[in-house]
Amino acid sequence: MLDRLSPARRRFVLAIATLVLVAAVVIVVAVVATRPDDVDPVAQDSPGPVLLVPGYGGSTAALDVLADALRADGRDATVVRLAGDGTGDLRDQAAVLDDAATAELERTGADSVDVVGYSAGGIVARLWVAELGGASVARRVLTLASPNHGTDLASLATGLGATACPEACEQLATDSDLLAGLNAGDETPAGPVWVALWTEDDKTVVPPDSGALDGATAFAVQTPCPDLVVGHADVPRTPAVIAIVEAELGTDEPSVPDGSIC
Repeated sequence: MLDRLSPARRRFVLAIATLVLVAAVVIVVAVVATRPDDVDPVAQDSPGPVLLVPGYGGSTAALDVLADALRADGRDATVVRLAGDGTGDLRDQAAVLDDAATAELERTGADSVDVVGYSAGGIVARLWVAELGGASVARRVLTLASPNHGTDLASLATGLGATACPEACEQLATDSDLLAGLNAGDETPAGPVWVALWTEDDKTVVPPDSGALDGATAFAVQTPCPDLVVGHADVPRTPAVIAIVEAELGTDEPSVPDGSIC
């Protein structure tokens, strides 16, 4: 293609391509540079309180069901209230999670917390671990139907303007700078044990397996429960999913459960 251009235009195209590449490298280096160097992993045999992080928009309805189930199972569970309307900068939401984790450790005297991040809440949890010191505080992090590699819906919405696609929406696009930096190198940095769970029926996180994470125990809920049909909004309140979350937040090494959990 380039050989069809005049020498001057060819030099111009190559210069622009070089600038784009350099800018991408600078972004990745800047994000990686903000990540804490020293990580002191917490013990896996003594679970602390569970923090549940809502998705885009901040609704807690579905997570309230999961929190109630965790409490019935003997866990101390709190649903985090996000800043504003839950559509702002995901890094600001990660700061809210950091404050919540500090408060829970002070309240309970525990050494660590477990975090369940639903939908965009999984990205919030990952940012907290990668950039705000959560790696030395989280025992386990479970992303639940999270767009870990973006969602095509957000990518489409970015062309509709800031009203239709606020900052968090833009950050969840498949080609966003935030996700490019977060996924650069190690998607599951040292510290917590990672679990990534998603549903093959997801029409919000597209494609659904964007919910996978390299280095995590990662699987669709349909792996142990092939007959389960569950959409994005119902994931946290579906009994089989709740049972899986309870198991993965235990003291045993996370694993893909068998069909008996369904």
